[in-house]
Amino acid sequence: MNKVLSVDNIEKYYGNKGNITKAINNISFEVQKGEYIGIMGASGSGKTTLLNCISTIDSVTSGHIRIKGKDITELNSKKLAKFRREELGFIFQDFNLLDTLTAYENIALALTILKIPAKKIDKRIKEVAEKLEITEVLNKYPYQMSGGQKQRVASARAIITNPSLVMADEPTGALDSKSARMLLESFETLNKDMNATILMVTHDAFTASYAHRILFIKDGRIFNELIRGKDTRKEFFNRIIEVVTLLGGDNNNVL
Repeated sequence: MNKVLSVDNIEKYYGNKGNITKAINNISFEVQKGEYIGIMGASGSGKTTLLNCISTIDSVTSGHIRIKGKDITELNSKKLAKFRREELGFIFQDFNLLDTLTAYENIALALTILKIPAKKIDKRIKEVAEKLEITEVLNKYPYQMSGGQKQRVASARAIITNPSLVMADEPTGALDSKSARMLLESFETLNKDMNATILMVTHDAFTASYAHRILFIKDGRIFNELIRGKDTRKEFFNRIIEVVTLLGGDNNNVL
């Protein structure tokens, strides 16, 4: 396996001398190509801050983050923007689709920015749309789609550039249970059929049970790690609940 992500002793502070908050406290881990990683933790644990630092939305106070061997903590803003466009894919809780564009145009936008020829764009969009079962909505605008369809379009947009790493922040947070299940099955397709490397932040144990490995964050540190191995998803879900209980989490918040 090839190492896609290396996080080395990163720390993140907010505030000033009189009031400093340590959001990330000396976190280190690695992600190999094709892995599907979940990051869990209570509100305020540092999990979203961690994802924001890896996704270049935020910067670390100390430590290093390397994606495909490139240290993103040392890139200037111009190089960082280029790296983000070419190597990273994003899936947000609120979809972040452009209302004035169709699903097809929303997905195509990322490739247009990279100056990919129109014929190649069309072929790639149709292929990914078929895998994610959104072919029938390609000519629809976001207001004409269900939440689940919008999130699968957002997933197609994230994967269409063949990024090194796809990051999802609470991707099922705005979806009903049926749409959430369909989206998570789509993530499995991205991971298995397209060899996408996925890093997903979630507070939801059901959502997390689709991942292969889970990092639990508490007070800015890695508290525990679970590897699914040969467990069924239901067995993995039960193990996740056990760790959530140890974390002192409210089970009503994760089920």
